[in-house]
Amino acid sequence: MSEMCDLQIHINGQHTFFLSEMVLSKYSGKLRKIIKQEKRRTQIRSSGIDIDDFPGGAAAFELVSRFCYNNGTIPITVSNVSLLHCCAVFLGMSEKASRSNLLQQTEKFLEGIFYWSWNDILTSLKSSELFFDYADSCGLIEKLMCSLLAKIAQNSDVNSLSVSSSSSSSSPETARSLGLNSPRKSWAWWFQDLTILSPRTIEQFLKQLGSFGSDNSNLVLTRFLLQYLKTALQHSNGGSIRHHVSTADYGGLADTAVHGVVLMGKTAFSCRGLFSVLKLVASFGISRESRGALERMIGGMLDQAKLDDLLVCGGANANGGVCVYDVNFVVRLIRLFVLHYDKMCLEKVKKVGELIDLYLGEIGPDPALKISKFLAVAESLPDSARDSFDQVYRAIDVYLQAHPSLSLEERSRLCRCLNYEKLSLEACKDLAKNPRIPPRIAIQALASQGSNIEPVDGDGGVNSGKNHQMVLYKNDESSHNYETESSVEDKEEMKVNLERMQWRVVELEKVCREMKGQMARMVKLAPQHNRPLPRLC
Repeated sequence: MSEMCDLQIHINGQHTFFLSEMVLSKYSGKLRKIIKQEKRRTQIRSSGIDIDDFPGGAAAFELVSRFCYNNGTIPITVSNVSLLHCCAVFLGMSEKASRSNLLQQTEKFLEGIFYWSWNDILTSLKSSELFFDYADSCGLIEKLMCSLLAKIAQNSDVNSLSVSSSSSSSSPETARSLGLNSPRKSWAWWFQDLTILSPRTIEQFLKQLGSFGSDNSNLVLTRFLLQYLKTALQHSNGGSIRHHVSTADYGGLADTAVHGVVLMGKTAFSCRGLFSVLKLVASFGISRESRGALERMIGGMLDQAKLDDLLVCGGANANGGVCVYDVNFVVRLIRLFVLHYDKMCLEKVKKVGELIDLYLGEIGPDPALKISKFLAVAESLPDSARDSFDQVYRAIDVYLQAHPSLSLEERSRLCRCLNYEKLSLEACKDLAKNPRIPPRIAIQALASQGSNIEPVDGDGGVNSGKNHQMVLYKNDESSHNYETESSVEDKEEMKVNLERMQWRVVELEKVCREMKGQMARMVKLAPQHNRPLPRLC
């Protein structure tokens, strides 16, 4: 028995086979040559022969060994023909070594490749992925791809897309046009089937069609890629694909899909569809250029967007907090929209204004959202985009409730995005009573409501002798008789609120004056060498 196992072969540094030198040399020209080149046979027996990068690894070498020990016969199927063919090429198992050797048998089996079924081709392609580089170098991948494209052509009703010259030269079948631009969905029958293949195989598929990368100009291939990427993301349990495979595996396919989407433009994709595409391909680490191109398209169609489209998950901010939504993304879209502002009708601009006001209300409760980010969204549109700033005020109030520790200066800064003249009377009344709004902001807002209101003399006011108070009435006296009871009540309530806010300011000024007087007396009594007291008001 020891004579039958006189040769040790180490495969890919992981497995060792003890075999007969005579049996393997009969079929493998490469092994025969290695053995003859060895000067010291004892060294071969002790250390064996190392074979690295063997296609298919130990399982493949075991199949080859079975072939050799079974007098050159082994069942060949669509599942193992690719593996056996690559092993035969690697080990030089040709007619020079033995008649009807493994290489000849696999080549004969592959001659009928264009008569295989669709599933047979997919099975063989899938099995080749474990040794893709070697299968590609010996031309096997190209043969399988040509057969695959021929099957697609045979089952498509419309001629629209021709394969590349490299593939058409390999087989007459692949020179036929592929019906990939059919207005019907007959071309989509193969989409789901191809999702079982690896990204590298799909990349080769696109290259055979001359539609990889920036060369992609076909809508059907673009839709297929989007479905392929979506399926890959679903198989990753809904998480980011980068946690399961290298982004480099899918990055080229994602960029290819984006190029096709951008090229087709608004004619093939709605605004919501573009948002879906961006969310999908962003999980695969697309290039900055691809993302920028998609965002430019979306920005130009922002008036068609819905609130849900903008609610994209955010990330960590500069202080380490995690934002609920990606506000920077929305700001970029608004700025891209504003670039087209002069070319758009006012109706579209106002639609975006309504959308952004809703968005402000959604992001307001986020405790990690900085004031600068909130203002960046609120101030990114011109005033003409809003007929009313009531929604902006409500969003500010929500933000203030979620950030109770803001200073007076920060709260005042937050309110700078309000256009007081475009606040309704009800909003101004609420603002005046809101303890979270700085007093001076409330007075400015109430005063803006009096742009058409003038002070009256002592006979028409309440406490008119006070210089720091003012009583207001409508300028248009002719309409006074037609005022409803509710409008009179509103005016009186606004007047009371204004007086209340003015009294708050007067009281603060009075306290400040008293403190100034006390400080002045202290300065007179203090020695000259004492340092000056700080200014309080």
